[in-house]
Order: sequence, then structure tokens, then C-alpha cells
Amino acid sequence: MRIVVNTRLLLSNKLEGIGWFTHETMMRIVKAHPEHRFIFLFDRAFHPKFIYADNVEGAVLFPPTRHPLLYRIWFDWLLPRKLKALKADAFISPDGYLALGSNVPTLAVMHDLNFEHHPEDLPKAYRDYYKSYFPRFARHATRLGTVSEYSRRDIAKTYGVPESRIDVIHNGVGDVYRPLTAEEKRTAAAEFTSGHPYIVCIGSLNPRKNIGRLFQAFDELLEQHPSDLRLLIVGERMWWDGRMEDAWENMRHKDRVIFTGRLQQTDLHRALGGAMALAFVSYFEGFGIPVAEAMRCGVPVVAAEATSLPEVAGDAAHYCDPFNVSDIARALYEVCSDPDLRATLSAAGIKRSQRYTWDHAATALWASFERMTKDAGLHLNE
Repeated sequence: MRIVVNTRLLLSNKLEGIGWFTHETMMRIVKAHPEHRFIFLFDRAFHPKFIYADNVEGAVLFPPTRHPLLYRIWFDWLLPRKLKALKADAFISPDGYLALGSNVPTLAVMHDLNFEHHPEDLPKAYRDYYKSYFPRFARHATRLGTVSEYSRRDIAKTYGVPESRIDVIHNGVGDVYRPLTAEEKRTAAAEFTSGHPYIVCIGSLNPRKNIGRLFQAFDELLEQHPSDLRLLIVGERMWWDGRMEDAWENMRHKDRVIFTGRLQQTDLHRALGGAMALAFVSYFEGFGIPVAEAMRCGVPVVAAEATSLPEVAGDAAHYCDPFNVSDIARALYEVCSDPDLRATLSAAGIKRSQRYTWDHAATALWASFERMTKDAGLHLNE
């Protein structure tokens, strides 16, 4: 079978959440299924490291797709023709975007529907595109995958798709993540915060990550409980809106906040592993990969009690109301001030994180693909 895969988010040294999902699952799938031919479709020149096996070939379809106008050109006009030219038997889209003008059987992975519930968090051009196209993508796909039970129910309810057509494929955690030794933690603190204890927040800086309220909560924490604590922000600016800007401008303890920008995985592991806690107070998540990574490192998690996060973290997180600044400050203080609570969360996290592996994710994605081929009446072994 000739299987075309949308790999436009496989960007060397710039992998984000969906890019990591694509990389880790497809690397395993192509090696496990040498009987099939995989064509990876990029939107720019690609690094040869993404051609994982002899049964993979790379193809480029310009232009690069980083704006809704270019999405329309690529997915509406160019992709249907490319799928036909490549004689695709099936199409896998790990980011959920589809060619509505193609009848090739398709598995689309939709990670979350944040734009349906918080459209104000996105620039208008992106918001309008997502709200117009993703309902159609959901109905057009032969089968859908998503990364949590929360998202499965949300997609089914929002788009009127039967839950039986949607498979859950949990994200995994990279092999690099493990607890740091005491000496490694001291080294990490020296590297990132000049030796001060710190809370880490990881993720692309956009409104739904709730960075503005985290700034306010950190200020409140230091005002009520003075300490040497620092806040380490790891991630690249995506959409830094007025609310985030106002929160930052009004911060009284800016000197305690450190921005690292994007970190490569080994550096990210050190930054995360050396922290007293991960603050992950996003008010909308389909999964929340940094939570699973923190649990694997034995780092206590302060998480928003919202959307998929209680499902992912279970008893391995200390929860707060993401819309209540004082409650975020409370949860951060309780974790940072209580060694016994940190030890309990650390042990629970290490145990719970074992369910989130990329081997499991790849197996689940391929099982969903097999169901898709049956839904489409395809014979997988041909």
C-alpha cells in the first residue's frame, strides 16, 4: 500500500507538540511495517534524518504553509492533485488538516478544539480558518484520532461525529526524560537561574497557556511568602496578546522571571528536571505533553483543573482553578513549601508516566489506521 503522510511539521530543531507526535509515531510505524511504502509530504526542503527507513521517500510540495491563505492553497488546490499524482492508497494527517477535494481514504489526528471554545485567543485569520475548515475536516475524514478521552468527547459533541469513529492515541514521553540526580539538579539550577530554586513553565507562549495569570500568581506568591524562588519560562513566543503584555508590564518581580526561548530536548530535560515544580496552568489542553514529561522526571506538577489535564495527570498533580490568580498562587505555594507533598507527587508521577510511551502511541495510531482501512473497504495487505 502507498501511504502518504502529511509531515509538514517535521522541522529540524524546531519540533513542537504535533511535530513530536508525528516524528515519534511515524518513525516507529514505518520501521514496523516494511511491507508498505510511505511517502512523507513536506512543504519545504527537509532534513534527511526524517527519512527513517528504506520504505520511506520524501516529497516537497511548495509553498510553506504558515498562514491561512497558504493553508487554502496547499490543502484545497495542491494536495488533491499531489495525492492523485503519487497514486496514494491512503493519507495520514497527524495535524488534522485534509484535502477536501480528494477521495483518498484518510486518517486525521485532531489534537484539540481550543479555537472552538476560546476563539478570542487566536488572530482573526487563523480563527476564521479553523472554525470554517475543521468541522468539514472532521466530517470528511474516514476516521479520526485524538490524544485524550476529553478531546474525543469534545470532537464528537462539537462536530456531531460518532464517538465510535474517533480513536484515542495518547501522547508519549521521549526516552531522554528521567529524574535528575541531586548533583544534576544543582547544575541545572546553576545553569538556568544562577543557583536559585525555581518553578518551570513549558510551552509556546500563547494566551491559552495562561502565562498572564501565572505572572500575577507568581507575584502574589512572592508578596505573601518572600523567598529566592524564580520562574523559568521555556518556549517560543507564538501569539503574545494584550492580556499577556499587560500582566508582564504590571509585574512587580520581573527580575525573578527568566525566559529561555525554545530549548532542544536535552536542554529542556535539564531545565525541567532541576525544577521544584512544573506550573502548567493552561485553561485548554488536548493532552499537555510537558505534564507527562515532568511526571517521568519525578518533578511535581501544579496543573489547571481543566479539560484533559486531570485525565492525564490523575493523582500525580496538585490542581488549581486556572481562572483564579489566588488559587494558582495557593497551589504553587503548597507544593513549593511542602517537601512531603512534593515527594508524594513525584512518586505518583513516575508511576503514572509509564502509561505514556511513544511505543504505545505508535501502536495506537497504526491500530486506528487499520480501522480506517476497514471503514474504507481497503485491503491493508495489498
